[in-house]
Amino acid sequence: MTLEFRTDIAGLSFLLCSPGLFFGKSPITRPKKLLAANRVGFVAPSSPPPALVMASSAAAARRLLVLRNRHGHMLHKLRQLSSSPAADSLDDGGRVKIFDRDLKRRHRDRAAWAMREADGFVEAVAENLLDRLEDCRKAFPSALCLGGSAGAVRRLLRGRGGIEKLIMMDMSSDMVRKWRESENTTNDGPETHFVVGDEEFLPIKESSQDLIISCLGLHWTNDLPGAMIQCRLALKPDGLFLAAILGGETLKELRIACTIAQMEREGGISPRMSPLAQVRDAGNLLTRAGFTLPGVDVDKYTVKYNSALELVEHLRAMGETNALFQRNPVLKRDTALATAAIYQSMFG
Repeated sequence: MTLEFRTDIAGLSFLLCSPGLFFGKSPITRPKKLLAANRVGFVAPSSPPPALVMASSAAAARRLLVLRNRHGHMLHKLRQLSSSPAADSLDDGGRVKIFDRDLKRRHRDRAAWAMREADGFVEAVAENLLDRLEDCRKAFPSALCLGGSAGAVRRLLRGRGGIEKLIMMDMSSDMVRKWRESENTTNDGPETHFVVGDEEFLPIKESSQDLIISCLGLHWTNDLPGAMIQCRLALKPDGLFLAAILGGETLKELRIACTIAQMEREGGISPRMSPLAQVRDAGNLLTRAGFTLPGVDVDKYTVKYNSALELVEHLRAMGETNALFQRNPVLKRDTALATAAIYQSMFG
């Protein structure tokens, strides 16, 4: 069983921002609204004119009945639209919310106690990311590590980057508690502090950090450029932002198997996995966020599993299961078994 984390120019699989992301002093601007939602509304026609209401002919009465039925149908459609998931997926500012962040927090809570002691894939990504620090002569006394696989980053840091004070942040309080318990058993490395916070609303003072690291966490943010802008604002001048982000070709085989199974068993498809292709032009993304001298690497990882069910268990342990607002909350047993069989047949 093979799972390929791969990509091409159009879909970045891993965004590795190498140590070229230094920037000088410049006027700091607040994040703009990068996503906007198109509003759809219906204006009911005005009431029929008095002449039509007072008409005594049968044809006029029939026209009035058709008009009223049409009005009722439009109002019914409007009520359906206002109660649809699409309407619920807008925040207070009218911006589109792709992911359910509350659900993702619960996934992270579960992953805190389900994650593996040694995850080869996660550790390979973290090690590859931290190698960039060895290419940099500059030391980073203060560092912030964001969500995702921050635990693996902490274990594999081993004095790289000259970090003296490390802040580890995650949106899951259970994950932060587990990190704190692990830190109490080791007592090695830099001075470490733990914070419960959301990458979309970074609770970090401006110009306070020399280094920000994010390993496999930012792809679940609704406004990825906005989250990167907040990271830039939290960095000191000449600071470094280092990140690894899953790209668009990730889990392509599982998406194909799930689509075929749903078409066969349910006669249609529903979104089951994250639209990871939101990261397409990494260089442009970093430039929009205000970073200068961006460096981008694309890596491909192939992970093998004995079955599709083992793959799903790995995703649950990583906290990487479906958190889309437009998801179907129910996965039928027949569809799940068909997905596993198709995955084994096509990619086993």
